[in-house]
Amino acid sequence: CTMSKNLRIGRSYQKKLAGDHRIIRFRCALNNTIGDVLKQRPGWVESKEGEDWDFYWCDIGWLRENFDHIYMEEHVRICHFRNHFELTRKNLMVKNLKRLKKQLERESKSESAKCDFFPMTYELPSEYHIFVEEFKKNPGTVWIMKPIAKSQGKGIFLFRRLKDIIDWKKEGYRANNEERKEETKDVETYIVQRYLGNPYLIGGKKFDLRIYVLVTSYVPLKAWLYRDGFARFSNARFTLDSIDDSYVHLTNVAVQKTAPDYDPEKGCKWSLQQLRHYLTAKHGYETVANVYQQMNEIFIKSLQSVQKIIINDKHCFELYGYDILLDSNLKLWLLEVNASPSLTASNQEDYDLKVGLLEDTLNIIDMEGSLTGNEKRVGNFDLMWNDGPVYAEDGSTDALGGPSYATNTYLGCHNDRKRQLNQLFRSLQNKKTAAG
Repeated sequence: CTMSKNLRIGRSYQKKLAGDHRIIRFRCALNNTIGDVLKQRPGWVESKEGEDWDFYWCDIGWLRENFDHIYMEEHVRICHFRNHFELTRKNLMVKNLKRLKKQLERESKSESAKCDFFPMTYELPSEYHIFVEEFKKNPGTVWIMKPIAKSQGKGIFLFRRLKDIIDWKKEGYRANNEERKEETKDVETYIVQRYLGNPYLIGGKKFDLRIYVLVTSYVPLKAWLYRDGFARFSNARFTLDSIDDSYVHLTNVAVQKTAPDYDPEKGCKWSLQQLRHYLTAKHGYETVANVYQQMNEIFIKSLQSVQKIIINDKHCFELYGYDILLDSNLKLWLLEVNASPSLTASNQEDYDLKVGLLEDTLNIIDMEGSLTGNEKRVGNFDLMWNDGPVYAEDGSTDALGGPSYATNTYLGCHNDRKRQLNQLFRSLQNKKTAAG
């Protein structure tokens, strides 16, 4: 009953949008929240294997194998850009950000400084010798190793000694030999980063932020920022004395839920609104507003770093999951960008958030053809960039606790989503009536 109730949020709006439009045929590769939302959406029907479809929430494996071999009609939409990995694979993300930063250095030092939001990073094994030189300059520093194409904390480990890297290389050789049944010198590609050893702590525990950005076009760049997201906490108090303890250092839910004392009902998450209230109480409104606004630079600069190399396609959109860490100096760090952020709910609150997120995503993609294309807010999504920064309307009252922002972003701020969707519908209906 609760699930059905949550899926009805904004449903009256969707039914009105559907109106007399044709049926939307969809396919879905995932059996989680997105499947629930698609099946409950008015006017949408699931396409069976072998049948034509209008909308496909595919996985990246299907994209890689099929994108270049099928014809898609004008109206068809799929949920990934062809080479999304330029931003979502850890080594390529850093490579592209470094290139943008170097380019900006030639044009403007102040703009280049806005790219200082990713840790010192090297790709291994290709940059192993460069890394060793840097490692020797900073004895005792903690580093973190991450496989470039894995998720949920798999394969990640921290180290202080080069000996640990040597062991990793040997293990890589051995694993590859056993898997391929042949002699090989290949080692899985990793990145190694200077570990951020001074995270902002709440209750002595480390956390990072999961934030959602929807890109509907790269040419021109059009990006939407979702107001809701969450902080993911570790299950154990932070310390650098035990760098082998994943429950201390990795905030991934897939890792934390295996902790012996993990409570699935309570979870290890705060909403961005909860976090904003906490930080505001401790540091003041202006300071926290600046922190949240600085995130805009991370979103836009990271998207601009790949704008010229992403293969833009009118059939494609991407819902990115950004992972960002706040340190004890209130500085923000981009950890990674996910092309397939988890849509499996860990509890009821998480389910509510993801239902709203996905319904609003579908509303923006607008398979029904009901929007004007000039909207600056749809549900909990605010238009952040449209071939340039999007500015807030004068007199906006959405940002609780202070004046409206210069830019049209309200991360962690209150919004009555259902009311906004109904207002949007009435506005569209009035425009149609006036035009008629």
